[in-house]
Amino acid sequence: MTGIILVALFILLLFLGVPIAFTLGIVAFVGIWMLDSLPLQVVMQSMFSGLESFILLAVPLFILAANIMNQGKISEKLINLAVSMVGHIRGGLAQANIVVSMFFGGISGSAQADTAGVGKILIPSMIKEGYSKSTAVGTTAASSTMGMLIPPSIPMVVYGSVTSVSVGQMFLGGVIPGLLMGVAMMALVGFISKQQNYPRHERVSMKDIGKNFLTCIPPLLTPVIILGGIIGGFVTPTEAAIIACGYALILAVFVYRTITLKDMPAIVYDTIRLSSLTLFALATATALGHLFSYYRVPDLIAGFFQDNFSSVGFFLIAVILLFLFVGMFLDAIPAMILFVPIVLPASEALGVDPVHFGIVIVMCLAVGMITPPYGLCMLLASSIAKLSVSKSIVALLPYVAVILVTIIIVAFLPDLALWLPSFID
Repeated sequence: MTGIILVALFILLLFLGVPIAFTLGIVAFVGIWMLDSLPLQVVMQSMFSGLESFILLAVPLFILAANIMNQGKISEKLINLAVSMVGHIRGGLAQANIVVSMFFGGISGSAQADTAGVGKILIPSMIKEGYSKSTAVGTTAASSTMGMLIPPSIPMVVYGSVTSVSVGQMFLGGVIPGLLMGVAMMALVGFISKQQNYPRHERVSMKDIGKNFLTCIPPLLTPVIILGGIIGGFVTPTEAAIIACGYALILAVFVYRTITLKDMPAIVYDTIRLSSLTLFALATATALGHLFSYYRVPDLIAGFFQDNFSSVGFFLIAVILLFLFVGMFLDAIPAMILFVPIVLPASEALGVDPVHFGIVIVMCLAVGMITPPYGLCMLLASSIAKLSVSKSIVALLPYVAVILVTIIIVAFLPDLALWLPSFID
């Protein structure tokens, strides 16, 4: 009976539009309050214990680095490079949208930051060039999800914290699946552009492409510095995030001179606001996870997976369906805190590599960024384009289908995720 009440409360709060972080906290509080055997102090204790991880300091630091890059207008330089590279293809600006998301994903580690930073520039530009609002929203929101795969990646940092898997290996494991996803989306955009006869830009000379590339070398070195430091054993992920912040600040203030130190209070404030939401969701998810443990939910679900999925293939399909569903309602971070510990024992029993397993989960949760009701990237892009949510959902369906095909390919061809990490075993 208690479980039914808590599920009904969760659905009601989501229906009322209560932010997911508060929804998780309220459900955890009410659930523990209904138990006589647990004091209410457990809620706060669980929330604080969920944040007692040094590696989680990387989350606000990567957000700060992304904000500095955005405010420093470095995304505009990356857009110019992407347009010069692929603008001559039919639907060139849409293709450049995807390419710049690959670039920006390697700097920000956040899908939301990509949608906000790139979308504010490219969505109005695409509409002005004659692209439909649906194409502009679909391309921008879908390509932003690569920010969760191409390193650095905030969800991968959290996965590493939950499972004790090497964050460096996770970062490397996301490179090929992220690029595969980008190529698949470019193929889709190419098909749509031919159908709609979208415009193309004039071909840019190799000399001009080279000039744009030279201008963008400093920001493009960000993932190289981060990955090199972590893989080389010189820094931890948190220390790498600190270096990324310092490097972004040097670029924006001294190299490009696009922001001044007077701009920093506003950037820090925005970072604190975004980080607090993310980490608060993580804390409340930990508290709800404690309640789950009391009711032995993890044991029940883990037993279900172990008893009913003896084949690795069927198990991966079940996990994909689970996280696609969960991602529709939860952000990636609380979803991992709640459900990864539940399914991880079954994956280990079946011999699934934890890095490959993590990459598949991150890809599934990335879909939740562009599907309702959560769909944060979808909502951001639709608000920029002033397009209704219902039309945005329809526009994103082809991209969701392409991402799902990519997920299946990566799930059943684990070497795509494990080839690069194998070099640092």
